[in-house]
Order: sequence, then C-alpha cells, then structure tokens
Amino acid sequence: QVQLVESGGGLVQAGGSLSLSCAASGRTFSDYNMAWFRQAPGKERAFVAAITRLGSSTYYLDSVKGRFTISRDNAKNTMYLQMNTLEPEDTAVYYCAAQRDTYPYFYYTQIPRYDFWGQGTQVTVSS
Repeated sequence: QVQLVESGGGLVQAGGSLSLSCAASGRTFSDYNMAWFRQAPGKERAFVAAITRLGSSTYYLDSVKGRFTISRDNAKNTMYLQMNTLEPEDTAVYYCAAQRDTYPYFYYTQIPRYDFWGQGTQVTVSS
C-alpha cells in the first residue's frame, strides 16, 4: 500500500499563489507516476496535472498551463504543485494520486487507473 497526504491548501486572493505538497510512504515512490486532481462543489473530479515516475514528462489541464507547475523529489518521496496567478475557478479540493508505472503508457487522465489517493486539501481563491 501507498499512503498519500496532501498539505498546503488554504485561502488566497485572486492573482496569488499557493504551493501544495503530497507526501508518500509505504512503497517505492519512484515506481509510481503521480498526478493532481481537483473537485469543485457540484462538479466531478477532474485532472489537473501529472508527472512521470522520474519527472521526465509532465502533463497539464489546458486552463492551468503556464500558471501551475508539477514537480517531484523522489529522494524525499514528495510531489509538489506550485500554483501561481490563481483564479476563483481554481477553487476546489485538490487530491494527489499514484499510478503504478505501466511504461510506455501513462493513463494520466483516467481516474480508475490510479491505485492510491490522498484525502485532499482545500484551496479557496477569493475574488
């Protein structure tokens, strides 16, 4: 099993920044592709960003490209999401997720493919 714990959420004004962290334990972190998803009130859980197990490739939702940066530090078993120029539409609970590497395929947008999920952290962007 892999345990995932998100942190760093909070309240920020539009245009501001937040940094999220996802700490992993229980298995070899570098064996997993990782991703961030978010779920706004009344909406389905949606893909935000993903990163391959060694950090060589990243993928982003179009609306966050240029504003969000996903990264990971395998030595620290931690994944990050740096969020800049936040908008009210970014308000959601943010979840980290882990998917066992299935190279050469990374099903990064497909929720059923992910093996483990964190409990989520609330991000609220005020206008």
